[in-house]
Amino acid sequence: MTWTPDSWSGLEAKQQPEWPDPGSLESSLDRLRVVPPLVFAGEARQLTGALARVGQGEAFLLHAGDCAESFREFSADSIRDRLKVILQMAVVLTYASGLPVVKVGRIAGQFAKPRSSATETLEGRSLPAFRGHSVNDDRFDDAARVPDPTRMLQAYHQSAATLNLIRAFTKGGFADLRQIHTWNQEFVAGSKQGQRYEQIARQIDRSLAFMAACGIDLGADSALHEVDLYTSHEALLLQYEEALTRRDSLTGDWYDCSAHLLWVGERTRQVDGAHVEFLSGVHNPVGVKLGPSAAPEELEALLDKLDPGNVPGRITLITRLGAGSVEEKLPPLIQAIQDSGRNVVWVCDPMHGNTFVSSSGYKTRRFDDVLAEIKQFFAVHQAHNTVPGGVHLELTAEDVTECLGGAEEILDTQLETRYEALCDPRLNARQSLDLAFQVGEMLQG
Repeated sequence: MTWTPDSWSGLEAKQQPEWPDPGSLESSLDRLRVVPPLVFAGEARQLTGALARVGQGEAFLLHAGDCAESFREFSADSIRDRLKVILQMAVVLTYASGLPVVKVGRIAGQFAKPRSSATETLEGRSLPAFRGHSVNDDRFDDAARVPDPTRMLQAYHQSAATLNLIRAFTKGGFADLRQIHTWNQEFVAGSKQGQRYEQIARQIDRSLAFMAACGIDLGADSALHEVDLYTSHEALLLQYEEALTRRDSLTGDWYDCSAHLLWVGERTRQVDGAHVEFLSGVHNPVGVKLGPSAAPEELEALLDKLDPGNVPGRITLITRLGAGSVEEKLPPLIQAIQDSGRNVVWVCDPMHGNTFVSSSGYKTRRFDDVLAEIKQFFAVHQAHNTVPGGVHLELTAEDVTECLGGAEEILDTQLETRYEALCDPRLNARQSLDLAFQVGEMLQG
């Protein structure tokens, strides 16, 4: 009852920039406190309801997008192409699971990144770490690495423009089911594993033909050519999040209006820390990243703090355990939730636990490890009679070479060809669709 948007400020806040100019910081925050919200409380409540259905096994969650958004790579084409990949994946997963797919993008706000070290060293020279474009620049020089609070304003304005275009695309015909199916057919025809995926593609084709034969007007039914895409990012820069927190005029509750869903990361989920304190008071749905170090007693304490009312759809637990650790680390966490009677959504992040540095010196991930962790996640939940609610993926629509393997068999020697990640390696468009079809096969099985 005593929570306020600045309640976190008296606690230890990890991963925060050291802003060198207090006057510029306060000026930027003053501006952010009065700008229009990026999202609305009613939309966040709608997502909470959708996630409650995911938790009950009545829907499936696809949570996907860029590792870190860029100020440089900002265009209508790039936004459209990222949306296109997510929509294509969602159609495959919808058909395979027989469930509606809740679509949440790591988009329109994912501009800040936690770092394992405060500095980066290149060729014997050390500089402050790159913390995302809302803090500093990724160029390796002194001026670029100075934290600049005016970048938070740029992040806000780019997020607003991105959201505006997303809403136009998702409600203006771009998301038409027939068009998405045509894109998937083109992918199947050009894929090395096309025959493997052709069965699902043919089944979708027959379903569309059946609906048309029954007299359903595929062009007039809004459910077939409009979709909802929600936004999310890690609630890392607490001053930015606080400045965009608003009190809902209908309910009187506080909402962080920078995104529909916010998550707390592996490095910032301390129960007595500033990030958990902030997220405990906003009524958005909240994600919690859980790595191999997460213990059942810590998880219970986190949920007591973040969700004392045990509200369905409020908490999404995003496990990032690594392909070799799921069968050991996940069951105790599931058992703790079962014993406490908690309502949560279980989601698999198969990316972060499978990151390593290749022999060529690039941070990368193996497609097979990503797929293996998802398979293990499903198997463990099946064994415990719990709901594997979805997947959380880092991907791009660009034809990058950042993750090894996939149908195109990207090799270690090819990583440097188009390695463009600001922080972590992403699945490219073909790898993402490969993964969607293979997860679809798992859902059908």
